[in-house]
Amino acid sequence: MALITLRRNLCHLSDFRIHGALAGLKTQRVNCVHKTVKEHLCPWFWSLQLEPVRVRFHHAHSKKFHSGNGNDLHPVGEPVFSQAHAWDRSEHSVKNVDEQIFYRRLNSFTSSEEVLHYISTLQTLPDTMAAGALHRVCEMEKNDDDQRLPKEILENSAFQALCNQFAQDPSNLSNTGLVTALQALTLYVDPQSRLLLSLLAECQHRLKMGSLDIHSLCILGECLIKLQGPGCSTLDLIIYQLQGENLEEFTPEDIVTLYRILQACPEKVDQTFLHKINNFSLSVVPNLSPKLLSQILTALVVLDQTQALTLVIKLGKYVVRHIPHFTNEELKEVLEAFIYFGYNDRFFTKALEQHVASLCLTLDPEVVSKVMEYCSRKLIFSKPILNAVAETFVCQSEKFSPKQTAELIEPFGKLNYLPPNASALFRRLENILFTRFNYFPPKTLLKLLHSCSLIECHPVNFMAKIFSPYFLQQLQDVEIKLDEDGFVLPFTVDEDIHKRVALCIDGPKRFCLNSKHLLGKEATKQRHLYLLGYQVVQIPYYEIEMLKSRNELVEYLQRKLFSQNSGGHW
Repeated sequence: MALITLRRNLCHLSDFRIHGALAGLKTQRVNCVHKTVKEHLCPWFWSLQLEPVRVRFHHAHSKKFHSGNGNDLHPVGEPVFSQAHAWDRSEHSVKNVDEQIFYRRLNSFTSSEEVLHYISTLQTLPDTMAAGALHRVCEMEKNDDDQRLPKEILENSAFQALCNQFAQDPSNLSNTGLVTALQALTLYVDPQSRLLLSLLAECQHRLKMGSLDIHSLCILGECLIKLQGPGCSTLDLIIYQLQGENLEEFTPEDIVTLYRILQACPEKVDQTFLHKINNFSLSVVPNLSPKLLSQILTALVVLDQTQALTLVIKLGKYVVRHIPHFTNEELKEVLEAFIYFGYNDRFFTKALEQHVASLCLTLDPEVVSKVMEYCSRKLIFSKPILNAVAETFVCQSEKFSPKQTAELIEPFGKLNYLPPNASALFRRLENILFTRFNYFPPKTLLKLLHSCSLIECHPVNFMAKIFSPYFLQQLQDVEIKLDEDGFVLPFTVDEDIHKRVALCIDGPKRFCLNSKHLLGKEATKQRHLYLLGYQVVQIPYYEIEMLKSRNELVEYLQRKLFSQNSGGHW
């Protein structure tokens, strides 16, 4: 395993201690090292001018280290260890510290500056830990609005030292150090940067040699999906090698990573292998974190694993224990999966009630609407949830989009329930509809108002708008306007209209199953159009399917739209 030696006082010096061939290198000025790193990283990554820093390489077994200025910095707030694990203050060698303590320390930091300061207090750092630190920095600085690292991070000597280790000779890196560094760089670095391409080439070399372990294969697979897309040919080799591994050797994290890889490229999935993974995953469910639980459920949805209900049920039982610990996004993914699989459990409902009732005002609007959709789909009559959601909407209605508003309100009608604050709830809804009526998709609006009618909150103030010709046209009843001579007018014309023709193009879903019998709501719609003065022309799908050519279609439409007694013309 390669070791990195970092000098504590990086204000003036940056030092590395590296095994093997690098141990014989002499002191170099940083501009040489900086040049090496700059050539490997994308242009913007090292375009900033840096202060001169000296780099010194040492044998890993060295016991003495001479500071360039005689001063040493010590870590701030480091944990207290027993005498058996006490660090040598003059050395701070990580190899004497439990690896779990190192990663626990990394995860406790709240900023990348803290991580880098901590790293700067260490001398000897295994490449796996160096890669972990690099990944932690990139992860904490991840920003959807900016794909570049901040200037202060790029200029940080400890960060430069971390990157330089991986720019030297990737072949000396351990598998874990190699793929973790690659994973970190995929978060920020240009996919065409020399450093990233160098690490990727080394990964691909080891892949072809069959020398990558399971965990490394999983990480490399996800990196390739991000860098080259799910169609990447190298991904086929990774999946092939993973199929040949014993699932007993996979950690729970590796299993979920495998699911994510297959989720990204479902066309590459071997169903027999996937069935095998589903069965094995039953044994790892108890060890999954909330994040991993939500990810495996999402993967099962994408992969359409409706036959894996035994796994879904077991996941559901463990989801109950973690509901307070899910993030908004994770809880939304869990609810989407349960809706998809039709899963319902009274213990889950009880836990969801407690969670929503206590935190509803802080939940994301998308989560709130998804909770209501879940209750509606599964016909769950939960007063705690319905009351909490009603209160949330009254207090924070401006946060909900038109679609979310409809998803939130509809279950009240479907479940036939008026919350205690019904007057305030529907008064708030009415105000929103008055100010944002045109932002609601027509069909969504109809469902919403119909739900209100079911609990006797009749939308009388909106009836005129609903039955206006303009609104009906938006429902995809196609309107044709004719003048007095029977000629078709442009759809933008609203004057001198002699006749309005409503064209109802009825697909299979508007009829009863395997029948030409129109559904009640579709027949009602056509009756309403007739009462509004439209000449209703029905174009059923089964008549269109009989036509074999474009000419036949034109003649058919001519007969339907402009029969001899209509006086219409093309």
